[in-house]
Amino acid sequence: MKTEARAVVIGGGVVGVSTLYHLAKKGWGDSVLLERKELTSGSTWHAAGLLPLFNMSYSVGQIHRYSVKFYHELQEETGMNVGFSQVTNIRLARTKDRWDEYMYYAGVAETLGIPVNILTPEQVREIWPLCETEGLLGAIQHPDDGYIQPADLTQALARGARSRGATIYRNTTVTAITQRDDGKWVVSTDKGDIVTEHVISATGNFARKTGEMVGLNVPVIPVEHQYIVTEPHPAIVERKAKGLPEMGVLRESDSSWYMREENGGLLLGPYEHGAPCCYMDGPSDDSEYELFQEDLERLMPHIETAIARVPAFGEVGIKKVYNGAIAYTPDGSPIIGPAPGLKNFWLNEGHSFGITAAGGAGWQLAEWIVDGEPTIDMMGVDPRRFGPYATEGYLKEKNEEAYANVFTTHYPDEERTAARPLKTTPCYGRMKDLGAVFGSVYGWERPNWFAPAGYEVPAEDLGVGADVLTCHNHAPPLDDGRIVERWSFRRSNYFEHIGNEVKTVHEKVGLLDMSAFAKCWVDGPGAEAWLESILANKLPRKVGRIALCHLLTKTGGVKSEFTVYKQPGGYYLVSAGAYEAHDHDVLRKLLPDDGSVRMNAITQQWGVLVLAGPRSRDVLAKLTRTPLDNASFPWLSGRQISVGTATAHALRVNFVGELGWELHHPIEQQNAIFDAVMEAGAEFGIKPFGIRAMTAMAIEKSYRLIPRELSIEYNAYESGLDRFIKPDKGEFLGRDGVVKARENGLKWNFVTLEVHGVTDADARGNEAIYAPDGKLIGRATHGSYGFRTGKSIALAMVKPDYAAEGTELEIKILGAKHRATVIGESPYDAENTALRA
Repeated sequence: MKTEARAVVIGGGVVGVSTLYHLAKKGWGDSVLLERKELTSGSTWHAAGLLPLFNMSYSVGQIHRYSVKFYHELQEETGMNVGFSQVTNIRLARTKDRWDEYMYYAGVAETLGIPVNILTPEQVREIWPLCETEGLLGAIQHPDDGYIQPADLTQALARGARSRGATIYRNTTVTAITQRDDGKWVVSTDKGDIVTEHVISATGNFARKTGEMVGLNVPVIPVEHQYIVTEPHPAIVERKAKGLPEMGVLRESDSSWYMREENGGLLLGPYEHGAPCCYMDGPSDDSEYELFQEDLERLMPHIETAIARVPAFGEVGIKKVYNGAIAYTPDGSPIIGPAPGLKNFWLNEGHSFGITAAGGAGWQLAEWIVDGEPTIDMMGVDPRRFGPYATEGYLKEKNEEAYANVFTTHYPDEERTAARPLKTTPCYGRMKDLGAVFGSVYGWERPNWFAPAGYEVPAEDLGVGADVLTCHNHAPPLDDGRIVERWSFRRSNYFEHIGNEVKTVHEKVGLLDMSAFAKCWVDGPGAEAWLESILANKLPRKVGRIALCHLLTKTGGVKSEFTVYKQPGGYYLVSAGAYEAHDHDVLRKLLPDDGSVRMNAITQQWGVLVLAGPRSRDVLAKLTRTPLDNASFPWLSGRQISVGTATAHALRVNFVGELGWELHHPIEQQNAIFDAVMEAGAEFGIKPFGIRAMTAMAIEKSYRLIPRELSIEYNAYESGLDRFIKPDKGEFLGRDGVVKARENGLKWNFVTLEVHGVTDADARGNEAIYAPDGKLIGRATHGSYGFRTGKSIALAMVKPDYAAEGTELEIKILGAKHRATVIGESPYDAENTALRA
């Protein structure tokens, strides 16, 4: 066995072998794969082999698209039949909400270059003559979709990898993984040790066991998935004998199952509630080609709906029931990318749709490892989107929830409830008493909006319009039984209440809890020079000043965004709460080795309450002796002040575009500040407001967010960050890349659009944007109704020829095209007079 390799992939399922193939394709033919048993002996062997292109995630959608295209190319390259049956995939819709989901997805697909056909019930019957179409509103079809033979695909990947010099060792068990002082890894096996620069874990059901070897809590626990294979049916056998095409993969999402032909019979795969996590302690050491005892009782509601939709399914006997483990994560998306806290240790785990994702996941991970960055936005699958809170008990609840919701309608405003509340700020109870309707980010509970006292959604608004298994369109009842939120792709019941919150902040004063912000402290003799070398903007020069700074990729894309506040002795950095693990890991891995810079994460030590609105100065003045006038306390400055009996660093910045301060305070003093501010603000009409009102106001200011308008896929100039990029300040990470990109000509331009003719559905992001001649020229990145401007607004990236103010375009929202006009940046208060008041 080799004793050295450029990279070592652990795991011989389809994901691991694809990773090896793509590393070899990138020129790393001196890479090795280690498999404890035989290739495909884990979850790959019992996978149904489906290739669903459908995915609401921009990241995962690109990964799936690559895979389907690549598998055709792999077959030609290796000369091996991978068993790709391009029979298409049809998704049925029985409810208006489901149709809205499909129409929203069709826009996402169009921006990704994935063709989607819209079918009538009659067209469904033509393609699937055994399908009853009663009750259907319609369907969507992926013409490029189908299924593949997982074992054949894996062997073709293995041949392709070997042909490029890569080596595969089967029946080789990894016993330990250690990192030497020089940064190289030693992978110990029962056949000897291999020294390598990079280790890639693609161990599927063993992910947590592999993680334990290097001290990682990998947020993956498998869930049992069952599917049923029937005996042949005469009608299907007859179709095949006549040379008729295979009927394709059928998905009745509203009954939570998929179905396809299999050897003259049918294969049914339900996603039921109650499917348990498995391998909580990992599989046994001798586990191979393992299945669990089937439990048909759990599947009966799905079997009954399958028989109703396809009567032929109930006319033949069951040949085999497969019940095998599928790796899951809390949000159902895989984890692909660098492991937090470890240099050159990579994860390609948690693939609940591993056959579909394997090609794209291997492609992007190889790009990341070899070139230092992926080529597509990977934030949706980055391992660092989870934090230390994702422990075993949390994972069990969330992963089972993710499995049960595979086919439920994926509402953009849905907040799933398992394992919540987990992380709460001290004022959580106070906000709950005031009517807070909470969402969750990085484990933290945050108010999305506030329901008026006694408010509830009328009962007639809660049904989805059909008797379906996945009737799941509203938040669970409050403690007193009221249901206060109905989810939708359109303006839902809370729209009016968000508008009222915006009105309060715009005309009076509001209070928002933003304690989930990620926060860290950077100091040491080399702190200033180090930050200048990695951030694109100039650091604030004076103590008490604030700057917005971006960390770029080497090609000039935007990786992270920080608010930097200079204090005596160091710098206080604030970034998005959702990306705490990501941003802090990126910073730590850039720290100099000489100890001249120290970085400490302090998120949980400091709370943040945002006081905003034209009366915010009046409120704060009642609680502090610190002068608050513009001359004494200008915009983009901060200082430590007393707030009643408590203390806070008041930063004169916010994300809503009104006069205000962020009050960063010791977390244990939060309730003292909360109570003092609410009492002092009573005479000025103060009310709390939530994240959704904040977002609506931010969009009216054209404020950018990661990973929407700010992304590694767009260089900083394309995202309109000109005033925050200072190429003349000296060398910094990504400087040459961002300058070169501008010199070569921008491929995209950030724009703000006014969308006309909107009545009940605003853009949310990923909607397709067209030129007047119908040409696709961009995509929306975010959108909302602007309550202060009275306009429906979309933020977007478009081709430069269409970015001039006044340009007339079209945007498709839930299948309907609307006229859209490019307008000036910051349609609300473009001169920032409110912020500077």
